Amino acid sequence: MGLIRFLKDWTLPVAIVVGTVSYLTFYYTPQLDALGDMLSPVFDVIFPLFVFLTLFVTFCKVDFHQMRPHRWHVGVLLAQLLLVGVTILVIIAGPLVGGDGLNIQGMSGNSEKLLWEALLTCIIGPSASAAPVVVGKLGGNISTMTTYTLISSLASALMIPLVFPMLEPAANVAFIEAFLLILQKVSIVLLLPLLLGWVMQHYVKGVCQRITAMPNLSFYCWAISLSITTGITVKNIMHSNASLWLLAMIALTTLVLCFVQFAIGRLIGRHLGEEINSGQALFQKNTALSIWVAYMYLNPVASIGAGCYVLWQNIINSIELYEVKVSN
Repeated sequence: MGLIRFLKDWTLPVAIVVGTVSYLTFYYTPQLDALGDMLSPVFDVIFPLFVFLTLFVTFCKVDFHQMRPHRWHVGVLLAQLLLVGVTILVIIAGPLVGGDGLNIQGMSGNSEKLLWEALLTCIIGPSASAAPVVVGKLGGNISTMTTYTLISSLASALMIPLVFPMLEPAANVAFIEAFLLILQKVSIVLLLPLLLGWVMQHYVKGVCQRITAMPNLSFYCWAISLSITTGITVKNIMHSNASLWLLAMIALTTLVLCFVQFAIGRLIGRHLGEEINSGQALFQKNTALSIWVAYMYLNPVASIGAGCYVLWQNIINSIELYEVKVSN
């Protein structure tokens, strides 16, 4: 019973450890290469499936009548735009002011740029598709959080094609093409399960009630997705050609960024009446999308920032969830 209780209390850190250990076991065991090659396409199918199931189960519980814009949506979105603007200014103005960069000790100008680009991917990305899952367990409003996730996804789909060509002109990002690609990914991951959740509530009520009767189902589906994401993150780090110092700086600064975005979001929510939702909305990011756009339009090293961020944000989420459990 003690082990089961521990697994329930710390599901997300356990998922992170399982993903890390699983990948490293395959990485350091040559005898498992054939099995790894066989399982790789299986995980490519399993990962989006569990992301889909996580959201589908959550959206079966959404009150669609509450899905409308709120004041805190505007506040959090403006904060994200401000953070994006400041980060872009630092990236562009750094070489102009400091010659080779911002003179961070032990780093070249190019490494500094990669560091800031890694941070940018963790800021410009939309709110996590799974954020309503956490908000629900923390006692927030799932419906208004779902609305902001949709707004945030559209805002990011507009910002990314506009911003990234300024940083990497060689990327040659076509606005319409990038916008439609991002919108397509968001639609499959977010809009389709939302639509099916609405259909279940209105036309398959019996099955919907059975799904909602299992309150932790979406949470455990999310934990499986997190384990796979962690394995992918560890893989990117192990195969990266970046220096150890740069990797350490990315890991450290993304941790700091986690707390900065969390604190700003909570502060906005405290003034606008939705502290839990605002904190999660600005802090919990769709890192899978951030990793993808970094690979597509920036530098593969920049994607490590989003990979580290997903680990930090889920550790913080675990602490939040544990505190709620203790307080109850």
